[in-house]
Amino acid sequence: MSLFDQISNDIKAAMLARDKQRLEALRGIKKEFIEAKTAKGADGELADDVAMKILAKMAKQRRESAQIYTEQNRPDLAEPELAEAAVIESYLPQPMSDEELSAVIKEIITEVGASSIKEMGKVMGVASKKLAGKADGKAISDKVKALLA
Repeated sequence: MSLFDQISNDIKAAMLARDKQRLEALRGIKKEFIEAKTAKGADGELADDVAMKILAKMAKQRRESAQIYTEQNRPDLAEPELAEAAVIESYLPQPMSDEELSAVIKEIITEVGASSIKEMGKVMGVASKKLAGKADGKAISDKVKALLA
């Protein structure tokens, strides 16, 4: 079953369970998926890897919004954002641990042959493709900097 179909089924389940917060988050996900399917240049299908990128972006947006609301002393607005982020993240694969991320990036550094911080771009290009959906871009960047420094 594709991720799109799974979201559709989960919307039905949330309706039956009268879970308003989950339903709202799932409807937001489905909206983004439909927009991606019908976007100019799209073939009407949504591959699961593209769907994962959309989910990761949505989760990141919700977390950032919640952080801003918390900084502005607005917990009433931060809580729904965090709840939506939790629903969205439940469809994402488990993020890599710090040790796993270090091991993969060390492997990429030796594969590329990078030895200084000047070659960070080469490493980031390969790492971003290899770790897409498995780790946050900022975490990858920070780890590459630390290992090349």
